[in-house]
Amino acid sequence: MAEKIIMLSDGRAPPPAIPARLDAPTGLLADALGRPLHDLRISVTDRCNFRCVYCMPKEVFDKDYAYLPHASLLSFEEITRIATLFVAHGVEKLRLTGGEPLLRKNLERLVGMLSALRTPSGRPLDITLTTNGSLLAKKAQSLKDAGLNRVTVSLDSLDDTTFKRMNDVDFAVADVLAGIDAAHAVGLGPIKINMVVKAGMNDQEIVPMARHFKGSPYILRFIEYMDVGASNGWNLAEVIPSAEVARRISAEMPLVPQQANYSGETAARWRYADGGGEIGLISSVTQAFCKDCSRARLSTEGKLYTCLFATRGHDLRALLREGRSDAEISAAIGALWQVRADRYSETRTINTSGIERGGKRVEMSYIGG
Repeated sequence: MAEKIIMLSDGRAPPPAIPARLDAPTGLLADALGRPLHDLRISVTDRCNFRCVYCMPKEVFDKDYAYLPHASLLSFEEITRIATLFVAHGVEKLRLTGGEPLLRKNLERLVGMLSALRTPSGRPLDITLTTNGSLLAKKAQSLKDAGLNRVTVSLDSLDDTTFKRMNDVDFAVADVLAGIDAAHAVGLGPIKINMVVKAGMNDQEIVPMARHFKGSPYILRFIEYMDVGASNGWNLAEVIPSAEVARRISAEMPLVPQQANYSGETAARWRYADGGGEIGLISSVTQAFCKDCSRARLSTEGKLYTCLFATRGHDLRALLREGRSDAEISAAIGALWQVRADRYSETRTINTSGIERGGKRVEMSYIGG
């Protein structure tokens, strides 16, 4: 048997340097390419109860796989402290991810702590969560009561056989749909539903998914299969371009392109010509949107990553636990963002044939989607 090599984390790198001058945050932080800091995605666990083939394939994440010990995870208090510093730098949206975030015990308490934060102008934050939906029916009301605004649910097929082949744990479509409906009933909306499209596995479900959710309160989004991490065996031939997704749907249910809701929105918006709602197309492979990316990512154990395809993080947990002040940590965050020049998807798109796999990028289950 070949040795399994997977880069979950990038090891315990030294903490980021503290700048000599501790500039106070202005809320207008921009990176080296002029992109603002607007979104922070927070991974609260590296565990998941699904084994999706494009994220945590069972042959890698098996029963012997060693997850992070609890002591390595950021506490809710540490997460809230870091989030507070990011908000001072301009972050207005927090997304909780994983792994599967609803596996983190007492997550509602963290939601409550984060929902109490305010922007420098006094506005509440947009607190969202991405989930596979398996525990959503049980958790929806308590999450809403704690202050969660919205949820995004991953659902890759409506066909049980296809869906179970993709999640690889025999989880039924009906249970995810029940979670979506429960979230809608308590007001966690508008709900977005993400479908990762992989050629030869679930691309036959593109039109049935669109047909099912057309006219519903939910926004269905199709995501091009991406080369995140090193464990999913990504192959360009398995990518269905978003243009092809739009063509298939529009052939039966005509689509009309729409303007973005805001700068940096990941999904290109299309509405049904007959008024039956809208879909989104996320085209990280064929139509990179790096130029507007305003997202930072905080890993489960407290590393800051400035790109989904990063090979190296910056250890904010070390700064917290060695007793650094808010002013010092804030200045370190500002200094890191100001030199950010990541644009992996653009360079990969320009020279797709030159992709270097190498097993160096961190896994999505560790950094969050």
